[in-house]
Amino acid sequence: MDIFDEEDELRPTNMPNPKDLEKELSEYLSKKYGNQVKVISPKIVPRVAMSNMGQGHEKKTSAFDKINFNMKPEELKAYLKQYIIKQDDALDVLATKICTHFNKIRFLKKLKADDGPGGVGAIKNNIILVGPTGVGKTYAIKLIANKLGVPFVKGDATKYSETGYVGGDVEDLIRDLVTEANDDLDLAQYGIVYLDEIDKIASSRNLIGHDVSRLGVQRALLKPMEETDINLRVAHDPISQLQAIEQYRKTGKREKRVLNTKNILFIVSGAFNGLEQIVQKRINQQHIGFGAEITSKDGAYRHLIHVRAEDLIEFGFESEFIGRLPVTAVFQLLGVDDLYAILKNSNSPIMMGKKRDFKSYGIDIKFEDEALRKVAQIAAQEKTGARALVSALERILIKFEKTLPSTDIKAFVVTPELVAHPDRELERLLTREQDLSARYECQSELERVDLLAGLMNKEEEFLENYGLQLNPARAGMIIDHFVSIGIDMSQAFDRLFNYYNQIKDYELHFLERTSLRITFSLEAQDELVRMAMEKFAEPIDIIADMPIDLEYALKMLSDKTGIKSFGLSKMALTDPENFLEETYNNYYLSR
Repeated sequence: MDIFDEEDELRPTNMPNPKDLEKELSEYLSKKYGNQVKVISPKIVPRVAMSNMGQGHEKKTSAFDKINFNMKPEELKAYLKQYIIKQDDALDVLATKICTHFNKIRFLKKLKADDGPGGVGAIKNNIILVGPTGVGKTYAIKLIANKLGVPFVKGDATKYSETGYVGGDVEDLIRDLVTEANDDLDLAQYGIVYLDEIDKIASSRNLIGHDVSRLGVQRALLKPMEETDINLRVAHDPISQLQAIEQYRKTGKREKRVLNTKNILFIVSGAFNGLEQIVQKRINQQHIGFGAEITSKDGAYRHLIHVRAEDLIEFGFESEFIGRLPVTAVFQLLGVDDLYAILKNSNSPIMMGKKRDFKSYGIDIKFEDEALRKVAQIAAQEKTGARALVSALERILIKFEKTLPSTDIKAFVVTPELVAHPDRELERLLTREQDLSARYECQSELERVDLLAGLMNKEEEFLENYGLQLNPARAGMIIDHFVSIGIDMSQAFDRLFNYYNQIKDYELHFLERTSLRITFSLEAQDELVRMAMEKFAEPIDIIADMPIDLEYALKMLSDKTGIKSFGLSKMALTDPENFLEETYNNYYLSR
């Protein structure tokens, strides 16, 4: 198959071949100076081509091309709801304020206003997340950063200090953001900095006088959260020092490398234990006789939706610090039903992770609904949210994961009995005392029916986002791919769309290379994608591995018949020899 050579394309016809030029120069110099001199040319490119490459072929991509600036709050909320259970109010706040932050940047850039997201003196939509552990705070921000395409860094507030003598200074977060952006300052300036355990740097309310170390970290964060220039080359960072030395060696100049934080979004989070009492006290004082005492932790967190800046200041934060975090989102505790819904969610990383653990050994694992309900009940007792689900599953399945890879068992189903008595059920499985194959097959079918129903409900969305009809065949391919390698549905959607795009790109490049137009039928496209998914390959790899060189064969057929356009049916992939023969015969029969 011919390969497009960009270097040959750029070289004019009168430009000598670099290897020929190298040979001629070497022979000339050898005659004059002997064999001590030899020319080794790098790559010779005409000057005009170099200038064209700088403008067209190597055009720099701006941050606006890399980031999804124009996403609407409802779109982002819908995306998050695919992964996160409950937390509607918190996700409303996050989706709205984060979309507004980035859309405002886009709006101001169009106006060529360089004063940041809101102009001089404006306050960014920096956010405080309040909620217990394991409810999805960090997960939500990671999902958002991934969806928008912005660099993201996470740090724990307890490791930082005002001057860096504990574990680093807060400005290191910005430097880490540049690293996450692959040293692309244009992209890094629109990143998200996420600081967890922020409640740990609130000054102790039981301490007499100022809690200097904690207040110092709060004050150190004031300028970055608003706007300041961060020096990216510091003494304690050897990489930045080496970069500075290399820059000085090349230019002879010492250049300061900085990043402005005016467009960087700061999000902080914490459990804020004790904040609920402060909120309740204020509410009771305002509504004497109507405020009920908090008797449970769940009730306490329900009261946190009324949290105000004054409550956070009383909790131990400086007023200037809270003033730079104007948005608050409160995450709720997860109950048994919520934990069960997480396990049932087809996009759950907890379930996908556990299935992959066994899939690594070629073992397929299914879960009965009642078993998942029991796992949720066990996890709820730990009061650590979704994290407890991981712990519960590990305790139940750890011996299965250790033992089954050394057996010939390649599939099993997690039943309520297995959750209650894992050791006993493992022994029964190994001795074949109990045959669970019927229950496994039943659960497999139920899982497929549920997935198919969920997918077909997204038919309209699939058409809008990907321009493809989500017919049962395509839905089946997504499900097969999802089940076989354990990726979430959104990833499966994206992969399917990418495969169909590859086919369209192949058709275009085929025309550029050969001047022949080929068009895969819808049936052929589906078959090509099915083969790619089945073999964990790309569609173009499937074409390349066909027993007949399709490009060469069609060129030969075109030379004999004069045909310049070919419609490729499914037969072209499954039986290419007969397809070519049939095309050839049909041409002569039609004459």
